[in-house]
Amino acid sequence: MTRADLELWAEEAEVELVFYDGYDDAILGVGQRFNAFFVVYDQTKVIEALMRDGRMDEDEALDYFGFNVVGGWVGDATPCFVVRPEP
Repeated sequence: MTRADLELWAEEAEVELVFYDGYDDAILGVGQRFNAFFVVYDQTKVIEALMRDGRMDEDEALDYFGFNVVGGWVGDATPCFVVRPEP
C-alpha cells in the first residue's frame, strides 16, 4: 500500500491521516481506534530508513526513533508502529 493510495482513500472516506516524511516504504496500512484513523508503520523499516545512507548508526537511529518519532503526539491521527519481536 502506498502513501498515494492512503491519501486517496482518506480523501474519499473524509478522514484525516498524518504521515511521517521519509518512511513511505514502511507503511503497512491504516488502523482505527474508535472514530480515529491513523497510518500504521513497520518499526523495523522506519529504523532502517533512519540508518540508510549512513545518516545514523543503529544506536543513534533507535534513540532518534524513540524520542522524536514514537515520542511525538500530533492528536488522534498520530501514526502507530508495529513491533515484530524476534522469537
